[in-house]
Amino acid sequence: MKKVRIGIIGTGSISEAHIQGYQCMDHVEVVAACDLDEAKVKRYASKHNIPHTFTDYNEMLKMKGLDAVSVTTWNNSHAPISIAAMKAGKDVLCEKPLAMNAKEAEEMVRVSKETGQLLMVGFVRRFESNAQYIREAVANDELGQIYYAKTGYIRKWGNPGGWFCDKNRSGGGPVIDLGVHVIDLIRYLTGKPKPVSIMASTFSYLGMKPNMKGMNKYTSSDYDASNPHCDVEDAATALIKFDNGMTLSIETSWVLHTKENSNYLMLYGDKAGVKMEPELEFYKESNQYYINEKPVIQTKDDFAQIFERETAHFIDCVMNNIPCINPGQDGVEIMKILDAIYESAETGHEVIIKK
Repeated sequence: MKKVRIGIIGTGSISEAHIQGYQCMDHVEVVAACDLDEAKVKRYASKHNIPHTFTDYNEMLKMKGLDAVSVTTWNNSHAPISIAAMKAGKDVLCEKPLAMNAKEAEEMVRVSKETGQLLMVGFVRRFESNAQYIREAVANDELGQIYYAKTGYIRKWGNPGGWFCDKNRSGGGPVIDLGVHVIDLIRYLTGKPKPVSIMASTFSYLGMKPNMKGMNKYTSSDYDASNPHCDVEDAATALIKFDNGMTLSIETSWVLHTKENSNYLMLYGDKAGVKMEPELEFYKESNQYYINEKPVIQTKDDFAQIFERETAHFIDCVMNNIPCINPGQDGVEIMKILDAIYESAETGHEVIIKK
């Protein structure tokens, strides 16, 4: 079997999840890595036995026999790198968010169509077992008409610093970093409805709080403790209405005076409700009683496992031209929502999203 030859563009923390997924597959070979920092990319290549290194992605894209790339760079370079890769004849798995805004994302999708190259967006949480279970339940009409959803991705002390805190490179804070995951999950689970209006608020009162004691957190690979700069939001909340009649309430934070970190996602229909996390549970009626059901799903769902499923699906799309679960157009729809959240928060008014 001919091996699929992969390049990694951007060797920060999230790239480790991508390469781990690729290296689980015998029919995949990671042949090149690229990063602006030459010393960093050489260390990365040595660690993962990658034969070729570059500091200019345009040079890497000239490689003969390179089939596809993972784009795991700062958010502000997702669009130019992905577009260059597709124009060079490479399929692309681009980390979320797809771009800095909907306009950039739409251009990426246009180039994908023009070149015929795959553009897959890294909505990795779609590959969780609970998500697949709920999606099937929704498709089978077990919940009925879903009219309300709520979700949250809350960190008590989790601002990563570095490029994450630089709006010019990241595009925003927890909304574009964490909220993007759960907003996409809600859309994915409910048949991908389109947003029609959004009212939102963002909050920027706490910053990084780098000197907190007694706690640990993830920090960006370029974090500089001597320069804790941050010009993005600490937290946000939004009310999103969709064209299928569903309303979504979302909250997300990097830093918040709260008891503990928490993730939650719930859907409410006229037949039943479901909670995806922290554990899967259905709320139903039976014989005129309310009952709670906890499906038993034995599939492992840790961080590495879902990335392995995502990269395996990407390779399957590249090799066998199967329909992509995470097409670029889905990234466009999410960018429209994120743009509207930030616009509403800035203006203090509801934003109507044009079709």
